[in-house]
Parts: sequence; structure tokens; C-alpha cells
Amino acid sequence: MGRVLPVILALLVVSAIASAQQPARPSCTSAEYRQFDFWVGDWEVTDSAGTTVFGTNRVASEEGRCLVHENWVGSRGGTGQSLNFFDPLKQQWEQVWVGSDGLVVQISGGLRGASMVLEGEAMGQGGKVMKQRAAWTPQADGRVRQYWEQSADGGTTWTVAFDGWYRRRTS
Repeated sequence: MGRVLPVILALLVVSAIASAQQPARPSCTSAEYRQFDFWVGDWEVTDSAGTTVFGTNRVASEEGRCLVHENWVGSRGGTGQSLNFFDPLKQQWEQVWVGSDGLVVQISGGLRGASMVLEGEAMGQGGKVMKQRAAWTPQADGRVRQYWEQSADGGTTWTVAFDGWYRRRTS
């Protein structure tokens, strides 16, 4: 027992020193981490009138509320997922989307007014780089509008790639 106590004390001291030297990590509780919470939920995604169903989307807050994880199932069979997170180093939101069709999109940005607006680039048809711009806007009636545009000419002109209206699914 005489040798065990000094070893335990030494380990405690080393552990305390190591803990003190670790940089503080964000706990994902600050206001920036809550900016995309309006998108969290189980959704049916339709046109603005609610007559054409594009698919369903389950958007969950995960990893201690540090991650917004999207799981998309399209009405025509396509699927995809996105990981959305606030990057404290860059002070901006990031999204990485991967679809079952091979589409990979990386976009970033933040709140502009009430809308989460993210921009970036993705590989389009035939290997052409396409600029991407997407906005998620909460509506007064509880819906969320996702309005996605793309540009093949470096941002001079934009075309609508997707205009989806999220309505909460009922059990």
C-alpha cells in the first residue's frame, strides 16, 4: 500500500495538469448553434400549394445538439443525407450533402434575416461546376420553405433547382 498511494497521487496530478492544458471546446449551447433549429422535425415536403409531394424529410438534432442531421426520401425513390453544423472557427454554418445519385454538395453561410442562407459549388451534369445557393426560411404558419438555386455561369444568372415547402408530419 505504501507504493500505491504515491502512484495514485502522481496519476491524479498528471491528469489534472493534462485537463487544465486542454483547450475549452464549445458546448453547442450558444445562440449560434440554435440558428437552424427551426428546421428540426419530421416533414412532408411539397410544392407551395401542398398538392404535389416531393418527399419526406427527417431532420434531427444530434451529437449533443451540435449537429443537424437531415435524412431525405424523395417521392421518386432518391435518398440523401446532410450534416449541418456551426463551425466556431469559421463562425459560419456548414452543410455537406450526399445523395444516392452521387451528388455531393458542400455549402456554407449563415443567417440573413430570418433565413439560413448557404452557398457553395457542386459538380453538375457533364462535370461542369455549378454554383449553389439555398435558403431555408421559417414561415409564420409553421412551415419552412427551402428555395434552392444554381448557376452554370459563375453566378451571372440563376435557375431554381428546388422549391420545397416543409409541413410537419402528423403521427
